Amino acid sequence: MIISASRRTDIPAFYSEWMENRLKAGYVLTRNPRNPHQISRISLTPEEVDGIVFWTKNPTPMLDRLSVLKDYSYYFQFTLTPYGKDVEPGLPDKTRVMIPVFQELASRAGKERVIWRYDPIFFSRAHTPEWHLQRFHEMAARLSGYTEECVISFLDYYRNTEKQMQGLGLTELPSEEKAVFLRKLAQAAAGYGLRLKACAEDPAFGALGLLPSSCVDAARLERIRGSQKQIGCCSGNDGGSRDSGRSPHSRDRNQRPLCGCAPSVDIGVYNTCAHGCRYCYANYNPGAIRWRRPAPCS
Repeated sequence: MIISASRRTDIPAFYSEWMENRLKAGYVLTRNPRNPHQISRISLTPEEVDGIVFWTKNPTPMLDRLSVLKDYSYYFQFTLTPYGKDVEPGLPDKTRVMIPVFQELASRAGKERVIWRYDPIFFSRAHTPEWHLQRFHEMAARLSGYTEECVISFLDYYRNTEKQMQGLGLTELPSEEKAVFLRKLAQAAAGYGLRLKACAEDPAFGALGLLPSSCVDAARLERIRGSQKQIGCCSGNDGGSRDSGRSPHSRDRNQRPLCGCAPSVDIGVYNTCAHGCRYCYANYNPGAIRWRRPAPCS
């Protein structure tokens, strides 16, 4: 069973103490987001958990808690973009604070345990392809040697996302220009020793130098564990138990059609992240964040 912590909120940033306590307790209770009356008890013991994938934009509170993960295979999907306070109002300065945090996490955990996510990519009057390419070069130059892989994706337009993104002057890039942009991005990544992958994007991007991403990556967790033991799968995204009869590298059918992730159990809760990113799909009720914190569940 792989634990996703979490696509729905930033557990390392806001709930690292809670996460440490749940790991020590050996279990967590989660609600089905589609049926809040359905509560599942998920084992978090090292014997039952084949790996943990953390999703974060600021893992600072986890830096001094990595020792609690010593018996687990784990890695971080670390989203680090060059957007400013107009897009990501709750995040510290990227150049002065977040890039050094990325470097510190990689130094402590190992670069194979930190994936750089440069996503979502969107274009506007201020955020042109040239702006992205310049900022990508600047960030990649500092992150080179601290990670092996960069994952990109383009902005997905959910109903709440479109409303929150109003006023930024979004523009759509013609397909030919997008292809040129992606080819330059892939070349830039390669120049800094990074594999560039695309999350749930057109498979045709492969011809431009981008591999498809498996953000919940069973094979990576196997390599991190350093043995040939196969990773078992779970029965679904909101609960379930170990099922050794299924392929450990099968695709999670609960995700989008182009998603390459392995099945996992997500232990987060929607509307509990305080970063306030305008493109976020997981926060669609800002008022709920104030009363749902400090813990996703207990």
